[in-house]
Amino acid sequence: MNKYALKFTVLTLTGLMILTSAVNAQKLPEKKKIIADMALANAYFMNKWPDAGATVTVKNPAGVPVTRTSELWTRAVYYEGLMALYAVDPQKKYVDYAVEWGEKHDWKPRGSINTKDADNQCCGQTYIDLYNLDPKPERIESIKKCMDAVIANDGDGAWTWVDAIQMGMPVFAKLGAVYKDDPKYYDKMYAMYNHTKTVEGGGLYNTTEHLWWRDKAFVPPYKEPNGANCYWSRGNGWVYAALVRVLSTIPKNAPHRDEYVKTFMEMSAALTPLQRTDGFWNVSLKDSTHFGGKELTGTSLFVYGMTWGMNNGFLDKKIYKPIVTKAWNALVKDCLHPEGFLGYVQGTGKEPKDSQPVSYTNIPDFEDYGLGCFLLAGSELTKFK
Repeated sequence: MNKYALKFTVLTLTGLMILTSAVNAQKLPEKKKIIADMALANAYFMNKWPDAGATVTVKNPAGVPVTRTSELWTRAVYYEGLMALYAVDPQKKYVDYAVEWGEKHDWKPRGSINTKDADNQCCGQTYIDLYNLDPKPERIESIKKCMDAVIANDGDGAWTWVDAIQMGMPVFAKLGAVYKDDPKYYDKMYAMYNHTKTVEGGGLYNTTEHLWWRDKAFVPPYKEPNGANCYWSRGNGWVYAALVRVLSTIPKNAPHRDEYVKTFMEMSAALTPLQRTDGFWNVSLKDSTHFGGKELTGTSLFVYGMTWGMNNGFLDKKIYKPIVTKAWNALVKDCLHPEGFLGYVQGTGKEPKDSQPVSYTNIPDFEDYGLGCFLLAGSELTKFK
């Protein structure tokens, strides 16, 4: 156990003894069952979207249909999950589907190669992963030019909402890993992350409660109906997942790695006591009365992060294995339909009230990113020993 794991085990063990004993009776499914459940959900999606480059039409908040190209962030998150699934179950059809997606978009970020929007850059995570599998220059050229243009910009404040940390930060990390002799990617990654964390809105990371406000609109005096701070489940999940994806990519001697680990550990300790008795986390982490209930995306991202933490020696398995076991079992039992559709996915938005109601049968505006979160969680669980 490393120094971080030891410190946070001492801090959390006493408070978690009751929770641990309550969930310890459940068993984590075998690897083949986890893969089978992921494959079922993924097959449903791939069958529904046989053309990886097809446009996506959804209704905006006013009910007006809007068409978007499929390299948008929601689909990019799905491909993050698909690549994770491919890593543990290397079926050619998975990587072929991802390559088709990249080719249909000429391996370019959404909108323009000059985009500064992290949502538009998120597709670059998979482009770079596919480049690492088969280093064809066209797979990485455009996203490299895009991020180089971001670096050339003097400002660090583009990530004004915490979702952007997941969309953009791993792109910098992956480029830094490819171009090992150029520190600019790690440097800019930290500068932008640190601005969001400590400067934007006075700092979107609460250094006392160790959770993140989604953007400056939710920093106090904004409060939830019960008087608590508003911490959106998926928003915190995005940051938690981003830290995992960055730490999985950068070398152990990378600058600021210790700070990323520290924040990951703090978030892990803060999230643990907020788990519901049924295994899920509420969309409003500290107010179960504000659209409380089961929700897949935030829960999946927390499972992903906590399992990675155990797999890499940061989190104590005695504490966290029962937590992720209960959460994963709940996701499969309560969300996964027999045909592979995933229920209890909160649609797009930025706070607990958005895209409600969330239910077993409700179809969200986008089905892709919920599946991506589910695949990230399950793929990491297959590595657990």
